[in-house]
Amino acid sequence: MLLKMIKIENLHKEFDGKKVLNGVNLYIERGTSSVIIGGSGTGKSVLIKCILGLLTPDKGTISMKNEFIFEKGKFKKNDKIKVGMLFQGGALFDSLKIWQNVSFYNIQKGKNKKFCYNDSVLNLEKVGLDEDVANLYPSELSGGMQKRVALARAISIKPDIIFFDEPTTGLDPISADVINKLILEKVRDIGATSLTITHDMSSARTISDKIHMLHKGEIIWEGNKNTIEQTDNPYVVQFINGFSEGPIN
Repeated sequence: MLLKMIKIENLHKEFDGKKVLNGVNLYIERGTSSVIIGGSGTGKSVLIKCILGLLTPDKGTISMKNEFIFEKGKFKKNDKIKVGMLFQGGALFDSLKIWQNVSFYNIQKGKNKKFCYNDSVLNLEKVGLDEDVANLYPSELSGGMQKRVALARAISIKPDIIFFDEPTTGLDPISADVINKLILEKVRDIGATSLTITHDMSSARTISDKIHMLHKGEIIWEGNKNTIEQTDNPYVVQFINGFSEGPIN
């Protein structure tokens, strides 16, 4: 039996009386790539922010590597788990050079400049970028290149778990496909567990082992990516085909 790297049970979150997460149960096995799909406003971003500790759930539990990080209304610090994150817009620091962005964690830890620079170049090469990029600023790069830099930063600490928030948003189809394949390749290279939230079915099909659909704050369907086309769940059928008519308003 595979270890549950992430285990979420009965998670609730509301804002001003509006329920956004309504008893989410989610289990992610170690070494797998899971994707959460769903339309805008279904709670995807709120869920990932709760897992990361950026928002405090109202109720429920969250555990990683069989250790609770959230229970009884409180988060617990756990330095044993390394977590990487690729934010929707890349979230690069405009005032820092690319190598400083990629090695931001090491810089904050007080590592010397030579180590940080060389480590950043190594990670940039892993995502197909040359050393020439290292001394540029984010504004000098295209959207696709910025996403590569953000991925290099996410993998630089060799995380146990990597989270991806709409990784292909704003990219043309070709650039999006490149990023999807890089994500799949690099996550497997470092042996990480990944969790991605997206509304892009092309991305979901490329990078996932398992797909979960979130609707109105609940997981309403989950299964292997190869079975999603055979489901008769009307919400899933409407979403993956982009139909305007169906149970989703």
